[in-house]
Amino acid sequence: MKKWILIGSGALVVIIVVVVVIGLSNLGPIIKNAVNTYGPEMTKTEVRLGDVDVSIFTAEAELKDFFLGNPKGFNAPQAMNVGSVYVNVDEKSLTGDTIIIDKIEVVRPEFTYEKKRGTDNFQTILNNIKRATGSSEASKKQAGEKEKGKKIIIKDFIVKDGKVNLSMSALGGRSISASLPDIHLKDIGKKKGGASPAEAFKEIFAALHKKITSPAVTDTLNKGLKALGSSVESVGGAAKEGAKAVTDKVKGLFGK
Repeated sequence: MKKWILIGSGALVVIIVVVVVIGLSNLGPIIKNAVNTYGPEMTKTEVRLGDVDVSIFTAEAELKDFFLGNPKGFNAPQAMNVGSVYVNVDEKSLTGDTIIIDKIEVVRPEFTYEKKRGTDNFQTILNNIKRATGSSEASKKQAGEKEKGKKIIIKDFIVKDGKVNLSMSALGGRSISASLPDIHLKDIGKKKGGASPAEAFKEIFAALHKKITSPAVTDTLNKGLKALGSSVESVGGAAKEGAKAVTDKVKGLFGK
């Protein structure tokens, strides 16, 4: 009897391992498909994820070449480019209803910040995400449906070594940039026992927009604009008109 119990227990362990390995090996295509399919629906912009590498031994994934396009009405082709995003998943949670992500680390992202008509490209994308998630939740409540699908908890979400590039037509191709202070969010979705991917994305993007528009970034961009205006003006001649355009933009760009 003990032998059969031992064999049965061993078989159960093997089954669990096989399920986890299959889940991890399929995690790359699942992540890529989810990002490329649902990303544009939420942001109303172009969203692309180039590739996903997954280690079945460590449950770590590397997301490569993430691209977030700009909303309609903005001039720059992109809002965000990231070479690599590292994700560490608790493999034991893959078979449950709530996937626990130990860490997401976004390394050296580049953001293109653009203001237009009293708003900016990141606020516009955030508004699109809020509308998309809000309408989805409202329709489910109206139909009396419970939320379906996997939930997630993100223990640590980190953005480090980021850079914000200012996009303005008056710059005439010149570049003005500021370092983005690091971001560290903890326990996303934990309070409610798990959040939908859309809810988590909304929380992350709101924190990102807040940091991009913080004084630590905008003050640096303003200083760069003013310095550029002075340097252009010192050249003299026809360049003065360009300098005045830049200086006028400085006064109204961040309300300073």
